[in-house]
Amino acid sequence: MAIAASGVQTGPGSVRPASATLVRSPEASCSFRNVRDRLHSAGLRPTRQRMALGWLLFGKGDRHVTAEALYEEARGAKTALSLATVYNTLRQFSEAALLREIAVYGSRIWYDTNTGPHCHFYVEDRDELLDVPDDMVAVLKLPVAPEGMEILGADIIVRVKSAG
Repeated sequence: MAIAASGVQTGPGSVRPASATLVRSPEASCSFRNVRDRLHSAGLRPTRQRMALGWLLFGKGDRHVTAEALYEEARGAKTALSLATVYNTLRQFSEAALLREIAVYGSRIWYDTNTGPHCHFYVEDRDELLDVPDDMVAVLKLPVAPEGMEILGADIIVRVKSAG
């Protein structure tokens, strides 16, 4: 099976890259009402905490955040909630496919609002996650899955640091 590093299958044994540009499209961000609709569509009740965090996550277009960074952003927006609530909400959003979890260093988890398959650069000296543009992604050949298993996708993170 061939797979682009971004992991979008197009047919038996073939894959095409998904869009992973850094340009913010109008449909990438959403209004408060759109947040409520997203939560309802995902089967989640739009609680005050979910709405507040959903607005911070989805109101600015595609982005990568950690739980700690989102917690600090919420505090800066005068949103009263605990770090545990942020972690729980991010887990719920991920389970509902509203976010994509990306493990960078074992326990270090980033949350991506772009849930489509795509690759990432991890800038180690800035502790930053960036999308890899699709035109920079080559096609890879994945190994055959062990017997009785199927490949769900492939995550590729390219670690980089500032030159100099």
